[in-house]
Amino acid sequence: MATLDVLSWENKKVGSVELSADVFEIPVKKEILQSMVRWQLAGRRQGTHKAKTKAEVSGGGKKPFKQKGTGNARQGSSRSPLMPGGGITFGPVPRDYSYSLNKKFKQLGLKTALSHLLSEGKILVVDEMTSKEGKSKELFGRLSKMGLNKALMVDLEADVKFSRASRNLAKFQFRTVDGLNVYDLLKYETAILTKGSIQKIQERCGVQS
Repeated sequence: MATLDVLSWENKKVGSVELSADVFEIPVKKEILQSMVRWQLAGRRQGTHKAKTKAEVSGGGKKPFKQKGTGNARQGSSRSPLMPGGGITFGPVPRDYSYSLNKKFKQLGLKTALSHLLSEGKILVVDEMTSKEGKSKELFGRLSKMGLNKALMVDLEADVKFSRASRNLAKFQFRTVDGLNVYDLLKYETAILTKGSIQKIQERCGVQS
């Protein structure tokens, strides 16, 4: 069971917290992380691509040229896929790219991502995530003092002002525990967790404290 220091936003130790080995210290398998990222990105695809078929292209009521004597292959409609400006054969149609993964695999993916970050020393624990001013400049200053250039911030619940302050920071993202996901953990490279969120994260991973 790993133990991490709990830091204040002045980067001073104010306590410690124990992390479950079943969540933060499991073997890291890259194929699990890849499967989770592919699943998440597939669910984000719009799938609104569309090409018109012969039946949907406008015009084409008149025979484009006479049946015989032109030397061309006979055509009955300018909407034919064989004609310029005609319909598309087997073109793309709207579809849903999302697919399902079972609950245990998603829990395993989250545990694997957290274990990867901990093994790289890229998990920090802070005592709280609140903001008096709700200003991005003030929050960026706090993050800079901790030596962070890019990170995912996770709390049990969203503080309205803190969440607002984080919106304009391109290289930082705020999530509640319910919105924590593998893609963000890998994208932002460093995770800042509040002490109060850790138990809920472990419960989301199927481990009861």
